[in-house]
Amino acid sequence: DRVPPTPAGLGDPGYLVLHPGSAVPSRAVPPDLAARIVRTLTAAGHRVAVTGGPDETALTARVAGDTGIDLGGRTGLADLAAVLAHAGALVVGNTGPAHLAAALGVPVVSLFAPTVPYGQWGPYRVPTVRLGDAAAPCRDTRATVCPVPGHPCLSAVEPGRVLDAVRLLGVPADVPPPVGAVGVTPVPAGRGSRR
Repeated sequence: DRVPPTPAGLGDPGYLVLHPGSAVPSRAVPPDLAARIVRTLTAAGHRVAVTGGPDETALTARVAGDTGIDLGGRTGLADLAAVLAHAGALVVGNTGPAHLAAALGVPVVSLFAPTVPYGQWGPYRVPTVRLGDAAAPCRDTRATVCPVPGHPCLSAVEPGRVLDAVRLLGVPADVPPPVGAVGVTPVPAGRGSRR
């Protein structure tokens, strides 16, 4: 109840937030994957806000593309809390916004590189879907830069699995997807709410 208003252009609560960056590169969502996730989620009828710090504006613009809402560099900590507080869910790597969302009670789709133990560093006490290869060669190395070419523990995640995770968390789309949209599978009516 003490967060500032959300930035203009987000609309009603229930949108998704994707935070692709991280101060530790091995824990960030690969940019190409993040951009594909945004396209898949928006094609399925979700509004997707892409957040990042002032030094990540090129990244957030690239990831948001033509379909996402680019908030790169526009959200200090309190503003990010406001954006997350009204989100249906957050899609993120293992980085601070995952824990901020958890503190606000917001479900998390965690693209979690296993460089640190998930049990110690994953989002806490909120509905969470973990994606990524938990048995990757970088497991428990605490590597700050991915030691395996191509960052396979995360880059192999298919955007459709993120959409499935969002649906599993009960976050409804804002608009029905167009008939025949690529990567969009119908969800049976009657699925429960996210909480």
